[in-house]
Amino acid sequence: MKTRFFETMFTCALFALLGFSSCDSPGELGGCEASDSLENYTLVWSDEFDGAEIDQSKWSFDLGDGCQISENLCGWGNNELQYYTERPQNVYLADGKLVIKAIKETPLYLGEHLYTSTRMVTKNKGDWTYGRFDIRARMPIGKGLWGAAWMLPTDNVYGIWPKSGEIDIMEYIGSTPKRVFGTIHYGHDFWRFTSNETFLETGTLHDDFHVFSAIWTESCIQFLLDGQPYGPANTRSTTLPTTWPFDQDFHMILNLAVGGNLPGNPDGTATFPQIMEVDYVRVYQ
Repeated sequence: MKTRFFETMFTCALFALLGFSSCDSPGELGGCEASDSLENYTLVWSDEFDGAEIDQSKWSFDLGDGCQISENLCGWGNNELQYYTERPQNVYLADGKLVIKAIKETPLYLGEHLYTSTRMVTKNKGDWTYGRFDIRARMPIGKGLWGAAWMLPTDNVYGIWPKSGEIDIMEYIGSTPKRVFGTIHYGHDFWRFTSNETFLETGTLHDDFHVFSAIWTESCIQFLLDGQPYGPANTRSTTLPTTWPFDQDFHMILNLAVGGNLPGNPDGTATFPQIMEVDYVRVYQ
């Protein structure tokens, strides 16, 4: 599902040979200003999760196992195992943080689902074109855990997925707890994606909170971990010379999946319940 940095750079070199300008290096952000300073930004939307209950003026819930939407989406299109709920057992606020809890159910939930979790969305409550998106979170651990903070188009201006794009600000796999991915999906003819990853030098993303970010401008998308950019900027003119659906409103999604094509299914290394804690979500423009 994921490309790697060298694959992206190979693609950039190929584009250069074909006459497109070469890709930016990891240290050159191609118009995406990336730094710890927020002097040039204005906070336009946030949730600090300080209340007693989840703010339903900001969040809605995607429920079920995907089959309710379409047979093609059973397992949410990735062979995931969880059933998403909005039960307080699976999602709640505690100590100023959002907690999304993946539970191994005994007996089976609704008689057939071994795992439950939660997927929250801001669709039609928080929708943006361009900005800086910061999510401070602590991740679960163990094989089969798949936490994410990501964005989908609100109106699918260019057609159904992947034509209208997807921005994965953060994807995390519990069996590789030092690593985080940032990915964009797109394609006017068939599915394409560009992905980058980075690793913590010390500790894991389970040990403590970290800030996962994306800077998205008219011409590029850059991913960051704790304010530091990783991978080359994904630019309109180089990384995606033939398609750029990232000029429309997108909304945010927070979820913790169990199993699926990317992480594989849980094994003996994963104990349940597991939680993804989110300290805040902040959107700047």
